[in-house]
Amino acid sequence: MRWPILILLALVVLLQYPLWLGKGGWLRVWEVNRLLQAQRAENLRLEQRNAGLDAEVRDLKSGNEAIEERARFELGLTRPQEIYVQVPQK
Repeated sequence: MRWPILILLALVVLLQYPLWLGKGGWLRVWEVNRLLQAQRAENLRLEQRNAGLDAEVRDLKSGNEAIEERARFELGLTRPQEIYVQVPQK
């Protein structure tokens, strides 16, 4: 009576091994799901960054105000008849 129980137990273990530890097992599914969630978070961050850059590009293409603002603050350019005064900070 002991041998059939041991054989059945071994058969159950052999059948459960691929389910839990095999190539498509539950442990692999959980790992891939965790990686998928991390990638989705990264994609969301990059989409937000791209949306900001897209808005900036559209602003630079459509209006002169953005170009003028960049020229003034980044390059220090002035309009004719303007005086540029730079005050050093201590």
